[in-house]
Amino acid sequence: MLDVSILRQNAQLIKDTLNRRNNTSIDLDRLIELDEEIRKTKASVDSLLHTRKIISKEIGSIKAKKGDSKELELKVKELSGKIESLEEDLSKKQDEFLSIWLLMPNLVDNSVVYGKDENDNVEIRKIGEPSVYEFEVKAHDEIAKNLDILDFDRAAKVSGSRFVYYKNQGARLERALINFMLELHTKNGYTEMLVPYIVNEDSLIGTGQFPKFKEEAYNVEGQFLIPTAEVPLVNFHREEILDESMLPLKYVAYSACFRKEAGSYGKDVRGIIRQHQFNKVELVQFTKPQDSFDALEDLTNQAELVLKELGLPYRVVMLCSGDLGFASAKTYDLEVWLPSQKRYREISSCSNTLDFQARRAKIKIKGAQANYFPHTLNGSGVAVGRCFAAILENYQTKDGNVKIPEKLVPYYGSEWLI
Repeated sequence: MLDVSILRQNAQLIKDTLNRRNNTSIDLDRLIELDEEIRKTKASVDSLLHTRKIISKEIGSIKAKKGDSKELELKVKELSGKIESLEEDLSKKQDEFLSIWLLMPNLVDNSVVYGKDENDNVEIRKIGEPSVYEFEVKAHDEIAKNLDILDFDRAAKVSGSRFVYYKNQGARLERALINFMLELHTKNGYTEMLVPYIVNEDSLIGTGQFPKFKEEAYNVEGQFLIPTAEVPLVNFHREEILDESMLPLKYVAYSACFRKEAGSYGKDVRGIIRQHQFNKVELVQFTKPQDSFDALEDLTNQAELVLKELGLPYRVVMLCSGDLGFASAKTYDLEVWLPSQKRYREISSCSNTLDFQARRAKIKIKGAQANYFPHTLNGSGVAVGRCFAAILENYQTKDGNVKIPEKLVPYYGSEWLI
């Protein structure tokens, strides 16, 4: 959530942000109008409350002297009616304002390039060269089917499309990757957490998934399955005031993630690239405002370590303004090379949300001079299923087996998948 003072003092900044994001759904003029009406109504209510208080004191004095206060009592009754009517009007205007304000995306950092969609993203660096194969490469789902380590058909029977059973060495490899990632991140200063998979609506409002993406969430009797561990990690400190000496806070969590993928019909229908349920290791940081962009570089480098250690070719791209996530002011995507597709695919998004989430979740820091909102950052470290797919494709052999990356062998227990 943005600081409302920006709307009052620099509405052009918000207008520019909406233009850069190609967002035409926010009625900025109505927001400005509502804010002015709310302030005027509040002032009227405060004035009437003050008047009623003075008259009530006067009534008390008259009664103490056994005088007649009926006329003043009628005046208080009249004032109370006006106050009640104004407060009802104020509540409606505040609700309308909040319903629009919660859909207002974060500001876009000045370093983010203008663009319409993913085609305008900017490559920052490329690490590793894709291997050259002396045989025709197979897609990860074909490799997995041949090795009997993933079962899509039975998952479809049990749960529907975009679900999968990991079995035999497939389940073992997935577990090895999770343990490898968690140990890598905890060694570098992240506190490991095991989080709830079901959260309340306030938590999803806090991180910015709601109300904008509510249709993407799985509803469980008024609570919701998490789309990412970012939600319970950020909300771990919701409605708290933390001491400044605690910063930076760094958390890492493995979790299953659940997304309806309502807008992805026809996309990535093969394999495990886009599932309704998938595993992910998530990184979250809380920092001082002045440190957050350095922290974004640090968090991105931390996520990159996973791919470097596993020897997977990848690149880092900065998202353009039109491809930027709702809560993010700046995002780097890590994209891993998939030989079967002959292109890089997203495996992690690392974002600085500034104080956007902290304001929504009412998280404050007790500073030396005054309390302030911390900046929060999040990034996948990394999406486990996509890492699984990348290993199968990049380390496949002519005979159909898969070589296990050297750094993963201690976690998997063998140099070969089968």
